[in-house]
Amino acid sequence: MTFITLGFLTGLSLILAIGAQNIFVIEQGLKKQHIFLVCLVCSISDLILIFLGIFLFHYFIQYFNPTIELIFNILLIIFLIHFIYSKIKSFNSRVNFNNEVQDISKLNIFLKTLGFTYLNPHVYSDTVFFLGNFSKNFVLNQKILFGLGASIASFLFFFIIGYLSKYLSNYAQSDKVWKIINIFIISFMSLLTIFVILETVN
Repeated sequence: MTFITLGFLTGLSLILAIGAQNIFVIEQGLKKQHIFLVCLVCSISDLILIFLGIFLFHYFIQYFNPTIELIFNILLIIFLIHFIYSKIKSFNSRVNFNNEVQDISKLNIFLKTLGFTYLNPHVYSDTVFFLGNFSKNFVLNQKILFGLGASIASFLFFFIIGYLSKYLSNYAQSDKVWKIINIFIISFMSLLTIFVILETVN
């Protein structure tokens, strides 16, 4: 097995787990809201974190202590609560599926995408620490190929779920269906928030 294939399969196995970031990408695809920007930010962020982990693993492992993780968890909890509140507040609002919604600014979506990406400690545990630790004994060219493979998996995954959701939005163009989707998103994010709170206090 080549190192690029190993990186691809390892990265894909990590990213397939459903989390807040993936749900957010799917939601933006269903809403047709700046989906290219969302997928691009998620993919490039993964690429940066993957290569930081691969080449600077020994450095990060010294400084990512429980206090830093606690700070990230608190920030993530605040971010998730704000997101859930905004979803509940706009629960009865109608969604325009006919074309990409332009009244939602690119900056707003960009900042939300960054929040779901960089405020989640599990993003770092998967990319920086797991992949970094996995590849710590590789030589330089092996590290590069491994990182490229993992990054390709990330790009493919985000763009596939993003644009597949955008395509499937054609079958979800009713207020009733969208309310069901919103209930799922609110429920999932609420459970995730409870999990993070429990993880933080324990």
